[in-house]
Amino acid sequence: MSAALKSEVVDGTLVLSISNPAYRNALDPSMYAAGVEALNAAESARDVACVVLTGEGPCFSSGGNLVRLSQSQNRAPAERAADVDGLHGWVEAIRTFPKPVIACVEGVAAGAGFSLALACDLIVAGDSSLFKLAHVNVGLSPDGGATWHLINLLPRATAMQLMLTGAAISAKRLHDLGVVTQLAPDGQALRTSLTLATTLAQQSGAAMASIKELANDVHGATLSVHLQAEKSHFLRHLTGDDAMGRMHTLLEKR
Repeated sequence: MSAALKSEVVDGTLVLSISNPAYRNALDPSMYAAGVEALNAAESARDVACVVLTGEGPCFSSGGNLVRLSQSQNRAPAERAADVDGLHGWVEAIRTFPKPVIACVEGVAAGAGFSLALACDLIVAGDSSLFKLAHVNVGLSPDGGATWHLINLLPRATAMQLMLTGAAISAKRLHDLGVVTQLAPDGQALRTSLTLATTLAQQSGAAMASIKELANDVHGATLSVHLQAEKSHFLRHLTGDDAMGRMHTLLEKR
């Protein structure tokens, strides 16, 4: 069976499944464009409030396909660069997508698979799942934004240990460190992710889009600049029908 990115809408949530069973859901360049295309379509889809990115079967993703990577010397430099650009384009599409994206991890999220999970807004992981940034073990440096995310999310020493040794870290440890949002019994991560997505779907889509944009722009901005950005977003929503309706409903309940 060939590598593919499968998609289906489940109760208002777009579920994207990395499918490459012969290689433990290793990523294929064709998935990158498919992922970006799926997000572009979901952005304006009224029946989609949230996205869940998962792996088909018992593994999230083993990362880059080592068979393909080992043949890189036989491929043109432009083709090699295009593969990395494709992955990075998908990572950026996830981060800038205006609706919440949940990574649903069972089994292992390794290499670029780990990078994709880190790019998502929330991570739900099975209790015994493992995360591993093993690029260094095959003489490579990380891609997919992994170094940026890990240095920003973890104590520097912990991030450096993961990147320099390629050692695995458990979902529980990442949950304790605040990287994994929610743990689930093994085999139940998708169900837990869909429940979380249903909860998020009750929130204001416009407000969540602003939250994502503000969160993405906070790095490198001074407090003064960021306060102005918050003011702009806040005032944009303040007199909108959605905010007015929600506030009036809450006041009536009180």
